[in-house]
Amino acid sequence: MQSIFKRYEAKYLVSKAQYAALRRAMSPYMSPDQYGAYLVQNLYYDTAQWDVIRASIEKPAYKEKLRLRCYGMAEKDSLFYLELKKKYKGVVYKRRIELPAGALASHGVRTLTSNASSQIARELSYYLQANDVTERIYIAYQRAAFAGIADEELRVTFDTDILFRTDDLRLANPSGGQCILPEGQMLMEVKTLGGIPIWLARTLSAHSIYPTNFSKFGTCYTAYISKQPKEERAVSVCA
Repeated sequence: MQSIFKRYEAKYLVSKAQYAALRRAMSPYMSPDQYGAYLVQNLYYDTAQWDVIRASIEKPAYKEKLRLRCYGMAEKDSLFYLELKKKYKGVVYKRRIELPAGALASHGVRTLTSNASSQIARELSYYLQANDVTERIYIAYQRAAFAGIADEELRVTFDTDILFRTDDLRLANPSGGQCILPEGQMLMEVKTLGGIPIWLARTLSAHSIYPTNFSKFGTCYTAYISKQPKEERAVSVCA
């Protein structure tokens, strides 16, 4: 997998009917990527007072978030990805490294990044040293991913069954949590190095699909966690 990304990302909330229309329009131009449909599990890092996400939802010109990601079920031989996601004036930058499950269980992210020699690992280690963060929230979803046939840099993903929890931060139990989208709705993300192609822009307009500032982590915090009494914000809100 890539370790460095730079691209524009646009997000849309779509219904099942809009999804069906998009799939029809996409078929001549896009096909499922090499992974197709899969589970994505994430642990996001934040401070005890949720300083990272509270700063992010203020929409500053520059923001960054650290997360540990696993694709599919977490097994003893799985690869995890520690990723620093940065956003500056609408452009998304990602830097990530692979961490084997065994090494992660034995040493933890701080030790692994501080002992690694790569530039990206040093960046991640610096972030962990400069910020008093730890794993604070689990977010998982089912993803269907598509890549451009002629333009391989164009990607479109659809995320469903987005759920979160704050009590059980294991990446081995993807079934428990609080759903954050209404039934029948999904999150579409368009990722590209340049502009959205004309065919896609016309499809979005024809079906009244408009960009949104939706953030999974931000929605979890603003819609659920921030509404709890301060002394209870570290307690699970999941069913």
